[in-house]
Amino acid sequence: MQAFLLRAPYDRIAERLMALAPDMEVIVQEPDGGLTLEGRPFDPAGLKPDIWWLSLDAFGKRGGDYFAQLAASPHARWVQTAFAGLDNPMFKPLAREGLTVTNSSAQAPAIAEYVTIHALSLLHPIAEQAAHQKAREWKPVNFREVGQTRWLIVGFGNIGREIARRAKAFGADVEAVRRSASPEGLADAVSTIADLPRTLPDADVVVLACALNDETRNLADADFFAAMKPGAILINIGRGGLVDEDALRAGLDRDQPAHAVLDVFQTEPLPADAWFWDHPKVRVTPHSSNRGELTGARGDELFLTNLALYLRGKPLRNVTRAADIGAG
Repeated sequence: MQAFLLRAPYDRIAERLMALAPDMEVIVQEPDGGLTLEGRPFDPAGLKPDIWWLSLDAFGKRGGDYFAQLAASPHARWVQTAFAGLDNPMFKPLAREGLTVTNSSAQAPAIAEYVTIHALSLLHPIAEQAAHQKAREWKPVNFREVGQTRWLIVGFGNIGREIARRAKAFGADVEAVRRSASPEGLADAVSTIADLPRTLPDADVVVLACALNDETRNLADADFFAAMKPGAILINIGRGGLVDEDALRAGLDRDQPAHAVLDVFQTEPLPADAWFWDHPKVRVTPHSSNRGELTGARGDELFLTNLALYLRGKPLRNVTRAADIGAG
């Protein structure tokens, strides 16, 4: 059995990796592109790894041709990725028979914190309270409690469930939107995308946390926003392609939604002249909701956990459907 890692991720886990799989050949791609095995040069002709780790280090100058080698490799049997979503067309070569692809749940806690903190800051009248402070006015402000709100989370994978845990800790009512309406322990109710016309009018916070595919492209369209409760909050941490951006702008004009928190956009980086930047009802962040300081360490741990399962022939965590790979 042979694993193929880049130098940076290998250095982070080398000691734990050797303790877990002492007999496994671990080939390391060095920054200059050369290959080593246990610190000695390795002949590229012998590179036939079945285990790959597609960490963030694999992209840009640091990664060299690592991804291109994976895409072309006939020997690959399992690849652990650092991404929650694999809808980018560049990943399409991984959607092939005989290759198991596992995505990452490492960013889920960080993204869930991002969603929860933004939602809470919009639900609570912080801006109004600050205005009274600035004006030196001793003026109490009544507010709606989070426990009175209903959250609709579209997509209930690792990220959706972490968001639900945090919302429910404040007493919010949570409805999960999934492929199937079968019960989900964390959610108070479960529905499907087909039910959105019925469920959107009751939701105070709507979170888009689903994959981008043919079913969900432009999911949040004119009809979607027309069905939203006036005053509701939309948070998109899924993909920019989930939202019809012209329909969102029109919806904001009607307070459907009243606020939009957007971490992803149809065009990224977001152009300097895009209307989102200056809109008073929009919060813009640069696809960075995953930037928690512990995300990297959780990613390392997930690779090692899945490696242990792979070596024992056990089911892996976070196996991605081939239909969701490269579907964007």
